Amino acid sequence: MALLRSAEALSGHRIARLMAPDFRRGLPALAEAASVLGLPLGFVARDAILAAQPRCPTRSDAALEATGIASVAEGCALAGGGRLVLPRIDGPGVTCALATDHPA
Repeated sequence: MALLRSAEALSGHRIARLMAPDFRRGLPALAEAASVLGLPLGFVARDAILAAQPRCPTRSDAALEATGIASVAEGCALAGGGRLVLPRIDGPGVTCALATDHPA
């Protein structure tokens, strides 16, 4: 939750919903963060994350090795077709990126 608040402060945008990769469905921390913050939680299919990869400005070799996806957080943020307002930031064991629903 601290990383989400940092993302808001860095970007100047309020988070309206949490999106996570479908392969993280069932992770208790995601449901807890959404509940505590009062935000809806959605999941992004692997194909949608992969389709967003060309628009992601950062890559993680560790994420690529672990998941087969080089930019999971940005891919989830961009999967809805909006524009990135905060590239990936990370904390202990978590990453976050923010996008707006409005295209550039």
